[in-house]
Amino acid sequence: MKQNYTVRQGALEGVETFLAIARSLSFRRAAAELGVTPSAVSQAVRGLEARLGAALFTRTTRSVGLTEAGQRFLDRAGPAFAELVAAGEVVRDLGRRPTGLLRLSVPRGVVPLLLEPVIASFARAYPEVELEIVASEEMVDLAAGGFDAGMRFGQFIAPDMVAVRLTPPLPFLVVASPDYLARHGRPRGVDDLRGHACLRLRRSNGAIAHWTFVDGGETVEAAVSGPLIAHDYPTLIGAAIQGAGLAQVPGPLARKAITEGKLESVLDDLVVTTPGVFLYHPGKRQMTPKLRAFIDHIKSAP
Repeated sequence: MKQNYTVRQGALEGVETFLAIARSLSFRRAAAELGVTPSAVSQAVRGLEARLGAALFTRTTRSVGLTEAGQRFLDRAGPAFAELVAAGEVVRDLGRRPTGLLRLSVPRGVVPLLLEPVIASFARAYPEVELEIVASEEMVDLAAGGFDAGMRFGQFIAPDMVAVRLTPPLPFLVVASPDYLARHGRPRGVDDLRGHACLRLRRSNGAIAHWTFVDGGETVEAAVSGPLIAHDYPTLIGAAIQGAGLAQVPGPLARKAITEGKLESVLDDLVVTTPGVFLYHPGKRQMTPKLRAFIDHIKSAP
């Protein structure tokens, strides 16, 4: 059976005053410690005793002592209040400097492109931050998933997010292995793609992405077909390297394979440019020091 747990309004009122008196066994010294008047201390204790229904102190003109109820309350409330104070310090610390767990949701293709080059340097620069990278193609709910931020290609970011540019606009290249091109020939135009094995991407919303080109200043979309549908760009690039067909992928992800001669680009005169990679988060008011430090670090990386 589900139980309801509530904290009465003002339940903690007077507890700090009680603990200050219990430490010094003096209303006057407690008032000085708290920076209030002795009458304010007395009033706070009377209110606390009224809510608890028991006297907490025995008082004479010469001394102050704890009642049995007061001692029991001190034994339980003292450690609990110390934990509350410590919890507040932890929260304030998170708001003052880069520390704690930083969770990011990123597509697999962004990891080698942007994260691998900066992980080590960020860890050295901010040793009190734990960086957790969750590689997923899904457009996750940041709040529900417990993420500080996400990274995505710009055209896939929800309009209610604050987006921070991490890369310039990126060309999307059509690539294939030299072996594939030797066997099937090089396409010369969009219409030639009908005779080729085209490796396709399924987006997080379930739709298969069309291939996009710029021809004569106009954007052209092509519904291609082929033997493989993948959910991320690294898988498409790997299949293209193995000769499975043509793939349209972000240029920076294919650059290494092109340099090494494992892939060649085709249809270069029709290349489309996309917005680039952005980091996104819910809003400026929720920008923590650890996230700000990460953004500044990755943007300043060579």
